[in-house]
Parts: sequence; structure tokens; C-alpha cells
Amino acid sequence: MTTTQNLSSQETIALFDQYVIPNYKRYPVSLVRGEGSVVWDAEGRQFLDLFPGWGCNILGYSHPGLVAAIKEQVETLIHVPNTWYTEQQGLFAEAICSRSFGKAFFCNSGAEAIEGAIKLARLHTPPEKYKVITFYKGFHGRTFGAVTATAQPKYHEGIGPLVPGFKYAPHGDLQAVADLIDHETCAILIEPVQGEGGVNIPPDGFLQGLRDLADEHGLVLIFDEIQTGCGRLGTWFGYQHFGVQPDVMTLAKGLAGGVACGAFVCKDEIAPSLRPGMHASTFGGNSLAMAAGLATFQAIEEEGLLSHIAEMSQWFETSFSQLARELPIIKDVRVLGMMVGVELTIPATPVVAKAMEKGLLLNVTQDTTIRLLPAYNLPMEQAQQAVGIIAEILKELASA
Repeated sequence: MTTTQNLSSQETIALFDQYVIPNYKRYPVSLVRGEGSVVWDAEGRQFLDLFPGWGCNILGYSHPGLVAAIKEQVETLIHVPNTWYTEQQGLFAEAICSRSFGKAFFCNSGAEAIEGAIKLARLHTPPEKYKVITFYKGFHGRTFGAVTATAQPKYHEGIGPLVPGFKYAPHGDLQAVADLIDHETCAILIEPVQGEGGVNIPPDGFLQGLRDLADEHGLVLIFDEIQTGCGRLGTWFGYQHFGVQPDVMTLAKGLAGGVACGAFVCKDEIAPSLRPGMHASTFGGNSLAMAAGLATFQAIEEEGLLSHIAEMSQWFETSFSQLARELPIIKDVRVLGMMVGVELTIPATPVVAKAMEKGLLLNVTQDTTIRLLPAYNLPMEQAQQAVGIIAEILKELASA
């Protein structure tokens, strides 16, 4: 059996219609190849992708160093159980923790990382403590613990009862958090910057305030860094941008450059609470993902991508802010690192549809926000091309 048969987009769509559960809203395009920030469909049409891999492909598509590392590892060792030691897992744990803190546990996805972090918080605190405070418009995943932690009712429809013990606070409201804390609270869980919620940046001092509340009440402070980690904000990890260190942070998405990989990192004094037999992940820390992660971190460092992110961040902020002064349909511009949110006064879905017609792939979140999570190595000329297309579409809509 061959893995490809050079099917047309329509032929591939027909296979999905017959054999794949239709739980995703898919665009009617079959992508077959990518290079840098550009992808091609089965008919040879080219698209500039500013949301590559849902933010996972932080080096873009087919990065030579990442491809070489994956090829080499496939030929050597793909996966063995975690009852054995592997060099790649040890080295990648060192790469992460030497740039942050503590010790790492590896899994395969962001939702898994969140589930493990919640379990760790409950294990580390006294038995009567089980409640976790999270924030409206946050997003933490689709498994039951993670989706309950996600304080957005649309994700809870039809799947109740949810996991008990989760309490929700308005983002940015320290007093509301303090009011929710009681003798059964074990943790506070927050994204340093809300991604799916619309690229919502916390008010000054808010994260430090959460740190202070956690210390005062003996809570575990968990940062969901699935989007903000691994360089996205221009620092290795998002907490470093804000100068507030959590007790636990979760990682995924770009952690291995597009290969499935997740992790959580915890302080040394918390790590022993995850005793042998209390938690596991069959494929977590497999040698293929670890080699990909090492190559990703190496590329970020050797190519000076953290500095590039800082430069591109300023450029995106300036460009979209200028556009907002020209177009009243832009309600707000929120940029931090390579996280970009452009909130409109109108639905953003037509913008994404028109952009795809013009060869540009974007994302819409919270109905009215255009969200970009570009590859870290996006060249300036492609950024200019993308913003030019967005500006053209917004001007058309504004004058309609």
C-alpha cells in the first residue's frame, strides 16, 4: 500500500465524506506540500500560511534541520516504552529545563499536558483540596478535565455532567479570584496570553497578583504555555516575558516543530508528588518527537529567531495599528511576540474566506478576531504581502 496516490482535492474530500467522522469544519482544500510559510494544494494552488499547523509549525513547513533530524531518528529508533531510558528524552528534558526550571514529564498533546498538570496539583496539595480556578475565554483542551477547565459554555454543550471542582473568574480581575479561593482550592490555571480567547494580554501586575495569591493560600500556580511557550512571545517561555514564574507550566503545539509532542514542567519540590504508577503516557517522550524537539530548539537558537520574533512583533503592531487608524471596523489590535489578534466590529469569517481566495491562510476566533500565529522564521516580505492582502479585504468590506 502506498501512502499517496496523487488524488485531487475532490477525491480526497470524497474519502473523508465516506470514512472520516465529520467533527471538523474543513475548508474544501486538500494540502499536499509545504515549504517555509507556503503550502500547495492538490491542484497546485499556492497559499501563504500565517496560521501554520494551528500554530504548531513554528519553523514553518519542511525546515531542513527538522527534516534531517526526523529522518535520522526514524532510521534509528522511533519508540520504546518509558520503562527504558532513552538519550533523546534526557537531552530534550535538559534543553527545556535548562532554559526554564525544574523537571519535565512528556506526553503527546496540550490536553494531555493539562490533564497531567491538574492531576499533579491535586496530588501535591492536601486531600481536601481539589478545586481549580480558571478564567473566562480561556481554552485548555478537549478532554474532560481540560474542557471543564475551559470556561466557555459553547464547549460544554451536550457533554455534561462536567468534572467537579472548577471555578471560573473574569480575566484580569484579581479580586474575583481571591473571592473564589476557599479551603478546598488547590490550583490556579491560566494562559499567560489567552490564545483562542482572542489574543487577550493580561493587565499589568495581574500574573504577579496570581503568584501572590497562590503563595498566600498554598496553591499551585499553573501556566498553560501551550501557545505562549517555545519562543512565541520572543522569550523562551511566556512566563519569562512577564517575570512571573509558575509552579507548573504546560507545553505542546510548537514544542517539536509540528511533530506531536506535549509536556509539563514543574518545580523540583513538586516533582516527587507524581509518584511511580500515578501517571503515564504510552507514546509520551518517544524518540522521534524528542529528536524533533531538539532540532526545533537548535534552529531557534542558531537562527536567532527570538530576536527575529521581537522585530516582527513590533512591525505587526505598527502595521495593524496604522490600519486601525484608517479603518473604524478594526476595534482593537493585540500583538505580543508572534501572537497577533485583530478584533473587528464585524464578523471575521468573511475575511478569512476572502483571504483564502487571494492565497492567504488565516484564522478567526471568538467570531470577530482575526488571529495570526506565524512561523518564527517568516520573512518580512511575506509578512508585508499578508498584511497587504488583509488591508485590501478590510477596505473592501469597510466600503461595502
